[in-house]
Amino acid sequence: MLLRRTATVLAGLFVLFVLIAPSDLEKFELEAFLRVPLEALIGVMVLVLLPERLRKPVAIVGGVALGLFTIVKIMDIGFDMVLYRPFDLVLDWPLLVPAIDFVDVTFGRFASVLAVALVVALVVGIVFVAAVSVLRLSSVAAGRRPIAVRAVALAAVACLSLAVPGVPVYSDAAATSLVDHARRFQAGLHDHEAFAEESAVDAFRGHPGLLSSLQGKDVVFTFVESYGKSALDLPDVSAKLADGNKRLEAAGYSSRSAYLTSPTAGGGSWMAQATLLSGLWIDNQQRYRNLVASDRLTLPRAFREASWRSVGVVPGITQAWPEGDFFHYNEIYDAADLGYKGPRFGYATTPDQFTLESFQRAERSKAHGPVMAAIPMVSSHAPWSPTPDFVDWSALGDGSIYGTMPASNDPPESIFGRDPAAVRADYGHSVSYSLESVISYLERYGDENLIFVFLGDHQPAQMVTGEGASRDVPITIVAKDPAVLSRVEAWKWDAGIKPGGSAPVSRMSDFRDQFLSTFSPPRP
Repeated sequence: MLLRRTATVLAGLFVLFVLIAPSDLEKFELEAFLRVPLEALIGVMVLVLLPERLRKPVAIVGGVALGLFTIVKIMDIGFDMVLYRPFDLVLDWPLLVPAIDFVDVTFGRFASVLAVALVVALVVGIVFVAAVSVLRLSSVAAGRRPIAVRAVALAAVACLSLAVPGVPVYSDAAATSLVDHARRFQAGLHDHEAFAEESAVDAFRGHPGLLSSLQGKDVVFTFVESYGKSALDLPDVSAKLADGNKRLEAAGYSSRSAYLTSPTAGGGSWMAQATLLSGLWIDNQQRYRNLVASDRLTLPRAFREASWRSVGVVPGITQAWPEGDFFHYNEIYDAADLGYKGPRFGYATTPDQFTLESFQRAERSKAHGPVMAAIPMVSSHAPWSPTPDFVDWSALGDGSIYGTMPASNDPPESIFGRDPAAVRADYGHSVSYSLESVISYLERYGDENLIFVFLGDHQPAQMVTGEGASRDVPITIVAKDPAVLSRVEAWKWDAGIKPGGSAPVSRMSDFRDQFLSTFSPPRP
């Protein structure tokens, strides 16, 4: 008897928790659980009033549905923690593959296999527990039908009579969540058509004289991983930008900075990079796949067609990358092509300083025509620990020097379960390292014919930014040639490499057209 009562209580607590629990971990407070879920009242009434022959199958189906809803809610919590948004039932399934790859690259193959096995077990276990719980509760309620009906009626009256504005007594969170997911599901089903309409028009396809104002210049676009607006307030980053601004001015550079709104946050770097280079808003994997299967004019392709040598330096690519053909690079340097013989630091296959040095050796150190490069840097990728030390450029060699660093033997740490203050400090340190790599590269290798654009791809995880952060990232253009800076004056960006709080903000997808129109003649 005691065992059955305990099972009934646990089943009831499980169902109540699933129905009431918020989809945002920040809102897991006691008052959020002191409510009566309307969905539970309706469910009890349906089950006790059904004929006996239908009750059990309906309870099982309802339990399975509750289990699946639980899984979606867990996904919502995870996506909110990292990507600042709920899980999309149509568009987000492909993101599970990069998530597994991240675990594989950062913590090893055994960890990724174990993670997949645990997830499968968790999904099966949740669905089973939910089905058993609903079946148990339906049996108990049906066996005490009069008491169950009175209890539901009493709870409904209490919800109505005790309701006070601002003090919720009941909850319809589960129903609201289902409606929201249904709306996103419908929008996701039509996103393919919406993207086709957006990409059908390209004002710069066939534009004569593209980029003629930059002839003879080397142009480098560098994406600093997780370099979001929130980084600017961290002591390490703020100090590095202030120091870097003085050093670049002393070296004869001028710079302008602003903000771009990224299509993603917390992850999905490839979507942000594709957005900037293509001029289209790529905020889900379906759009990314449609983009790379299209004939869109990207910045690398525009430079190549204008007689630049166009290269992609992609240290994060460790496998075949067929999507690279879409960007029309003359050359792609992946992780294996950079000649790095040192250890890994967390997720990063190659320290950012070494990545820039490898690009310099392969392309700019020898006699060359104008080169355009797109370089995603990865040292400031989560989990932001460990981070390599900055070393003298002449000592880089093949990267073996990194093996002598104490941090090179430290295993990467998960950002979850750690002190948020420590995570923010590690994040700031890693971004500061990446910025130092850029600033020092410009000091050492810059000349009158170099134009350097560096920007963030997205904001870091919500653990760093806090709740309610924007998706804005800093962007900076640096050059010695005053003619280049005079052309961008119309952008009204802030002077220096750190944008102010009131600096202009535009969508990341607008940058391609802004850049092409600024450095190309007007269309006849």
